[in-house]
Amino acid sequence: MKAVVFLGEGQLEIRDYPDPTPGPDEVVIRMKASGMCGSDLHHLHEPRRGEDQIVIEGHEPCGVVEAVGSAVSPREAKVGDRVMVHHYDGCRTCEHCRSGWTQFCETDRIVYGGLNGNGAHAELMKVPAHTLIKLHDGMSFKAGAAVACGSGTAYASLKRIALAGDETVAVFGQGPVGLSVTMFAKAMGARVIALDVSEERLGMAKRFGADITINPSHDDPVKAIKDLTRGGLGADKSVECSSNIHARRQAIQCTRTWGATCILGVTGNIEFHSNDIILKNRSVVGSLTFSKNLQSDCADFVMERGINVDALFTHEFRLEQAKEAYELFDQKKIGKGVFVFD
Repeated sequence: MKAVVFLGEGQLEIRDYPDPTPGPDEVVIRMKASGMCGSDLHHLHEPRRGEDQIVIEGHEPCGVVEAVGSAVSPREAKVGDRVMVHHYDGCRTCEHCRSGWTQFCETDRIVYGGLNGNGAHAELMKVPAHTLIKLHDGMSFKAGAAVACGSGTAYASLKRIALAGDETVAVFGQGPVGLSVTMFAKAMGARVIALDVSEERLGMAKRFGADITINPSHDDPVKAIKDLTRGGLGADKSVECSSNIHARRQAIQCTRTWGATCILGVTGNIEFHSNDIILKNRSVVGSLTFSKNLQSDCADFVMERGINVDALFTHEFRLEQAKEAYELFDQKKIGKGVFVFD
């Protein structure tokens, strides 16, 4: 089979691998859609990797079960099932693994498609059967791929700050994850203020349901948000998706007393005065992807509310176009891309 690997220092290759065979508790999935994630670029530009560190990339998997291991029950998976993958494995016995938050396993954590497990940028992918989440019949493979990481992460962030329908939320950064936050927050009934320095992305945010858009390169975002809220008190909640150090500070400062901010953008520093939190009794939390149950809940939410997650994708690619796809993605010439398979 063909598969995409990152070599580090911005280099990637398409390699031939033997078709995987499932172990007793494993399944093999024939990929139908494998999303490109912003965090892929961090892996792409890491220092040069040794051969023992190279894995198949892609951690937004969605496809059809091709083969099952001897110990996999039909209730877990059977050939022909349409599935997403919760792209982690662990020791399976610690409190995190048992609760479905496998990514926090401290002893045997595996991250498929980017860290230490082979991922979804391939024709076939082998994973433990317990990682599978059934895909709704009416949900496209592309939507399933989005929920398998970026959009699922957005959904979990809003659950993390307990967003309510009568609240105002400010969403900093309108890349694929930020747009998903905007879309889901609006579907939850909230008033959404979307922020980005790109007018094109602000236009997309408006189409995805944002009530108000702000360009921080033109206006003071904290003042603008307070001016838009009752009594000038600020937003009830905020979500920061840009990894920008200034946006992170502003996301905290724009919230009202007792407000909450969720930091989603990975890597980089965060700088703010302690009084920004203490004097307003604000909360600042992080959120790393989602549990298996939350991934399933997100898919249910998308279907129940008729949310057009497919609209997040601006470009489709074949696997053999991987070099071109990541060059365009790295240069910010495309939005969210996805590899599609026959």
